[in-house]
Amino acid sequence: MDYDFKKIEKKWQNKWEKEKIFQVKEDKKKKKYYVLEMYPYPSASYLHMGHIRNFTIGDVYARFKRMNGFNVLYPMGYDSFGLPAETASKKEGIHPRKYTEDAIKKISEYFKALGNSYDWSKTLASHESEYYKWNQYFFIKLFEKGLAYRKKAPVNWCENCQSVLANEESEGGKCWRCANEVVQKDTEQWFFKITEYADRLLDDLEKIEWPERIKVMQKNWIGRSEGAEVIFEVNGDKWSVFTTRADTIFGVTFVAISSQHPKLMKLVTEKQKKEVEKFIKKLKSTKEDEMNKIEKEGVFTGSYAINPMTHEKVPVYAANFVVADYGSGMVMGVPAHDKRDFDFAVEYSIPNKVVIEPKDFEIYERNGQLAEAYEGEGELINSGEFNGMQNKKAQHEIIKYLEKKNLGKKKVQFKIRDWMISRQRYWGTPIPIIYCDNCGMVPIPEKDLPVLLPEKVDFKTNGNPLSTSKSFVNAKCPKCGGKGRRETDTMGGFVDSSWYFLRYCDNKNKKKPFDEDKVDYWMPVDQYIGGAEHAVMHLMYARFFVKALKDLGFLKFDEPFKKLFNQGILYKDGAKMSKSKGNVVFQTDISDKYGIDTARLFLMFVSSPDKQMEWNDEGVEGSFRIINKLIRLSENIQKNSNPRQDSKINSTIKKVTESIDNFEYPKAVVSMIEFLDYAVINGISNENYSVLLRLFHSFCPHITEELWEKIKEKGFISLAKWPELDENKIDENLEKEEMAVEKLAEDINSILEMVKIKAKNAYVYAIPNEKKFLEDNVDTLERKTQIKIKVFAVNDKEKYDPQGKSKRAKPGKPAIYLE
Repeated sequence: MDYDFKKIEKKWQNKWEKEKIFQVKEDKKKKKYYVLEMYPYPSASYLHMGHIRNFTIGDVYARFKRMNGFNVLYPMGYDSFGLPAETASKKEGIHPRKYTEDAIKKISEYFKALGNSYDWSKTLASHESEYYKWNQYFFIKLFEKGLAYRKKAPVNWCENCQSVLANEESEGGKCWRCANEVVQKDTEQWFFKITEYADRLLDDLEKIEWPERIKVMQKNWIGRSEGAEVIFEVNGDKWSVFTTRADTIFGVTFVAISSQHPKLMKLVTEKQKKEVEKFIKKLKSTKEDEMNKIEKEGVFTGSYAINPMTHEKVPVYAANFVVADYGSGMVMGVPAHDKRDFDFAVEYSIPNKVVIEPKDFEIYERNGQLAEAYEGEGELINSGEFNGMQNKKAQHEIIKYLEKKNLGKKKVQFKIRDWMISRQRYWGTPIPIIYCDNCGMVPIPEKDLPVLLPEKVDFKTNGNPLSTSKSFVNAKCPKCGGKGRRETDTMGGFVDSSWYFLRYCDNKNKKKPFDEDKVDYWMPVDQYIGGAEHAVMHLMYARFFVKALKDLGFLKFDEPFKKLFNQGILYKDGAKMSKSKGNVVFQTDISDKYGIDTARLFLMFVSSPDKQMEWNDEGVEGSFRIINKLIRLSENIQKNSNPRQDSKINSTIKKVTESIDNFEYPKAVVSMIEFLDYAVINGISNENYSVLLRLFHSFCPHITEELWEKIKEKGFISLAKWPELDENKIDENLEKEEMAVEKLAEDINSILEMVKIKAKNAYVYAIPNEKKFLEDNVDTLERKTQIKIKVFAVNDKEKYDPQGKSKRAKPGKPAIYLE
């Protein structure tokens, strides 16, 4: 019987939608499970196989949990604000709203054609005023709490995008969107005070089940360092210098100040002014995590700093490896005991001074200079009263001394910087602030929210299109009623994605961002799925936002995502699948020919979901054959099962359940295929075929619904109960026999590969009590080895054994002869 897969897909998608079977509401009697994929941007009106892989991973898990009796929330929406829509407006003359809504309409059709079990009644999009109203509401609450503020700061600027970028968006000195060079620019910007939560963001990583590499990335980005703030005197002024190595303070031979430091020019002498200005002009953006990758450069300021411990004068350099807003923006230079400082000192002929000496050997010097920095442990030398002390102990003792003499203090420092949220562009949430000459910065009253984006603006302007709308810019001061000017910066898209998962719980609420009881029921997200590239952007911001909302009284929990799963990247022809690379396999390329279930099964089968995978057309054909085999099996259903079949199906239930629960999807599919192959040869009962369909369902939802209906099961298989495991029916001896057959097939194939001959027959010699089960599995052995198999007992006088191989047979290890 031929199956029209396209027709079957449409039939069941329509039935699911009509019956609203995936819509959920809070039910205190049922245990909830919240499955969520990262908020997708509707940047293109198509889906390729890379997208489908990502979203199928989540759907398999959501369907699995639903069948296991959980009340599953599995929503979908669109991160629809952002630069691409605005860029399209400038290039093509399309309004961002139309561009975005056209893209959402088209991509929604493709999403629905995937057959994912989303609750579409929960959908939302960031550009809708019903959503971004609450961005503005939360901004005001953060502003009132002192967690949203404005300051002038050196920022990362992309000329191509005409936009400010957060540090996380400009790693490597390149724009995260267009890969253009990022430059430094001093402007007034809005920030969220994420640094206020640095300790909690670090400590609470222990609460969540995330991949260790993501935790490490966040720990490194937060960068908690314990050290000291030491006071150096420069030109009569006191300057604080942060160091994690107080034990090396006697070895300071220079001080370096950030080339972006706001007070740098105060240190620059008239003689050095031109040199310093020339140096600053050529510098690009440099961030903390890039310091070890760049060439160390600097310029002498003309000033000298006085070491508080030695009273020696050391030169002050402006340098590109010091970050302005880390610590005080000034660091000690200790070339003898820091590789970075050593490289810099060699470049600028700065002397070094050894103050830590190993116990077992002397530091090697050449021509009176060190050959390299010594960064290990040892005893202090050339360090006054601290000589002879172990350097680890000396760190604490020197800090105590500095505190006693009011020359410094113990300090904990973080690398993480406050989150810059403002963008100089139109297509984002308007920041709800009015500037008044009399009242200063005034937030919009909550009753006047949302502040709507004006429809008529000039997208041909070089600057922010919002500033071209006079009706938007000119506004009354909410406090005094006088003339005011509305803020024209908008919020970056990461604000939208920092709380969308909360709004899904109550997406139609017009009176508040969400109902607390609904959020308490559904949150936190039980299983979050998305790319590792968001480790120090979206994932960090969402964690901060939830913690801040808890402190503001909106939430009772402080971590948004219990578990995190990072999917691997899909490659084709050795490159990541993308339209720009021209190596895209579109959703319709596969679904039109094989059906979408084939694509889903293939993508979940050929590679572990967390690993990268290479697209393979032959693999698609293989998955198509598996589905057709499942269909043909429906024509060979028997009334009764037998102990072997029941043992095998229960063993399969056990393996598939464990595998899906652990995101080991290929293992699950292999287990199902092994049973399917067995059933094709040996037949299957109606009851066990029902079980097999339910096991396959998460991967192939449409064809399993069709076959479920065919065998006259009630209701939707999507809502059916997951097969119940009966451990008592699993016969361990049968399982051992299965493993023995598997091992024998592997041995035969290994010999065939080793001897490189085209054998037609394999003769197997087994001890007498193992002969029967091997004979019973000859069909399986022949299918796995592609040659004819004949089994003999070793004591069979009539056996064919021209080389006497049977003498080598042992219990559990038959002998083999090929010819």
